[in-house]
Amino acid sequence: MNTFLVAFATLFATVGVADIAFLFAALTKDNTPAQRRVFATRGVLVALAILLFFAFLGNSILDLFGITIPALRTAGGVLLLLIAIDMVFARHSGGTGTTDEEEIEARQSHDISVFPLAMPLMAGPGAISAVILLTTGARTDLDFWLVLAAIVAILALAWLTLLIAIPIQRLLGLTGLSVVSRVVGILLAALAVQFVFDGIAASGLLAS
Repeated sequence: MNTFLVAFATLFATVGVADIAFLFAALTKDNTPAQRRVFATRGVLVALAILLFFAFLGNSILDLFGITIPALRTAGGVLLLLIAIDMVFARHSGGTGTTDEEEIEARQSHDISVFPLAMPLMAGPGAISAVILLTTGARTDLDFWLVLAAIVAILALAWLTLLIAIPIQRLLGLTGLSVVSRVVGILLAALAVQFVFDGIAASGLLAS
């Protein structure tokens, strides 16, 4: 249960479930409910395929580039910490969202399900790094499958959030979103620092 909760909390922040609802509502304000449902479903399925790809092949990718698990945990912790800092201070970055240029391109597109919804919004650099970090750090097969369950659960939550994006936007408003984002950002910052501590400890640098 602890493995699942850590994975779920990490992915909740890096996928940006609350953030994508607002951007999705803005990008699809002129579309019909049926079209929004298609965009949401297709985007979630593509994001799921991307994250599962890195979940199953994460170790192979690390071996290919000669990257050790401690190095990944330290680098992933630093990346997550930067994302957490942006969340706490309400700054926009490309780690969990789109750049200004990407958002302009998305507004000109008729189908936003693959870009920018699936990538980089749901399966962006932060989420991909978190998935590799969580799956390669799994100590047992059960831990690995719990991480996969967290991926499916968070994307299912994202799908439901997208379907009711416009009502959520009206309900929470900018103030509500800021509160949620900052609270999650503080928790993610603590988790990121723990990843860095674990990576440095496992590297053996302190022992030498």
